[in-house]
Amino acid sequence: MVDGVPAETIARAVGTPAYVYSAAAVRQRYRALADAFSSLSPLICYALKANPNRAVCAVLAKEGAGAEVVSGGELRRALAAGFRAEQIVFSGVGKTPDELSLAVRAGVLALNVESEAELSALARLARRLGRRAAVSIRVNPGVEAGGHRHLATGHGGAKFGVAPAQALMLCRRARREPALELRGLHCHIGSQILSPRPYAKALGVVLGLVERRGGMGVRYEDEPDTGPIRRRLRPGARKAALDCAALARTVVAALRPWPRLRLVLEPGRYLTAEAGLLLTTVLYRKRVGPSRFIVVDAAMNDLARPALYDAYHPVAPARLSDAAEAVVDVVGPVCETGDVLARARRLPWLGAGEILAVLKTGAYGFSMSSQYNSRLRAPEVLVEGGRWRLIRKRETYEDLVRHER
Repeated sequence: MVDGVPAETIARAVGTPAYVYSAAAVRQRYRALADAFSSLSPLICYALKANPNRAVCAVLAKEGAGAEVVSGGELRRALAAGFRAEQIVFSGVGKTPDELSLAVRAGVLALNVESEAELSALARLARRLGRRAAVSIRVNPGVEAGGHRHLATGHGGAKFGVAPAQALMLCRRARREPALELRGLHCHIGSQILSPRPYAKALGVVLGLVERRGGMGVRYEDEPDTGPIRRRLRPGARKAALDCAALARTVVAALRPWPRLRLVLEPGRYLTAEAGLLLTTVLYRKRVGPSRFIVVDAAMNDLARPALYDAYHPVAPARLSDAAEAVVDVVGPVCETGDVLARARRLPWLGAGEILAVLKTGAYGFSMSSQYNSRLRAPEVLVEGGRWRLIRKRETYEDLVRHER
């Protein structure tokens, strides 16, 4: 059930594969985070990369959230969804001149500068436009954190930000430049962080100056659960999600000596991952030696995380089944060995036509999907107040070749 609506009802109406999101779950996560940090009155800037659908973003914009963007396209999406320009921060190591110009003209809260060359380019552009560009300097604190090496951004070998000593130099330079307005320091140390300790270490490196950070960890393993998305699963391995209250206590204590600083948080996955699921239909079941496979119509082009990061997503049947359980791999139709959505899961040995739900796919699911193997990208559905609506149509075969000549 998604906010009282049977997932199977949605699957039968829009077809599969299909992404479904709970507006209530997104709001619930945002309010929990805002409450945990309420003593600091932070600006919470949603990281659009996690799920940029305009309807999902609008839920957060109406809650008063800001946005964190990493491209001109995301900036345009954020503005279209209702985020105010003065509550948008623009990150990224390789912003183009057009993107810098778009951000300066829009009047974003800050451009997170990640190199000396970028600071120079931004100053030249701001002078040419006759504007004053708001900047923050992204610090790479040398902190190892994150659940996968591709998700760690704060260690010394990463491409992101500048070393603390260089950050101080760039701050002094920004203060001297009339076309720039220094707004603060930015720090992001990775994704899928499940403990406040790495954040505390990064805060120590930045010495209490403003941090804008994200990457807060989400628990993906099977576990008993309550909330807008409910299911019946066998308990499996458990891993605690990041404790917002513990993180807030850590940050509040660190920033207490600097009461005039403003905190900006940039969560993405934390707000939307658990609000979404991917519905898929069983096509076939097969055995190869001792192995059992459930072949479904969703694939790695729909959900890339398992193939990219060996990421774990819980899987459950959309309706309770009396079928005997077996240890199975849930696989898609793409011609890659890595096209596996779930490995070695105990599930009912379901037949063709049954619906499965791949859970906790509200972040980096559709946003990382592709047309690989000339497959059509899935539709997206938002459930709100016990009703569902289509917020992105399924692509058509005409869409596949629309831009080809």
